[in-house]
Amino acid sequence: VQLQASGGGLVQAGGSLRLSCAASGTAFSFNAMGWYRQAPGKQRELVAIINDGSTNSAASVKGRFTISSGNVKNTVYLQMNSLKPEDTAVYYCHAFFRLLRPNQYWGQGTLVTVSS
Repeated sequence: VQLQASGGGLVQAGGSLRLSCAASGTAFSFNAMGWYRQAPGKQRELVAIINDGSTNSAASVKGRFTISSGNVKNTVYLQMNSLKPEDTAVYYCHAFFRLLRPNQYWGQGTLVTVSS
């Protein structure tokens, strides 16, 4: 399974970006798929996830970021609005497939930079 993430870039504070992640190489649908981020000098943290059909997001992004699944199988999007400089990080797509071994996969990371 390969995860292909895209959509990062440089944006001013208050702006918006949309990240996309597509998983390929399996006929199974994901059980969980979402986004993590890692800022310089900090640990990787969960941003938002779709887990068995339910969505969840970090408190720091609630009301600003929205995760959704696409019409294309095994695709998720992260719509990021009202971006803040503290959202600057490398964003990683993650997928969990209960029936596969290994059952967890990471994308290559996409850099989001929010300028003040």
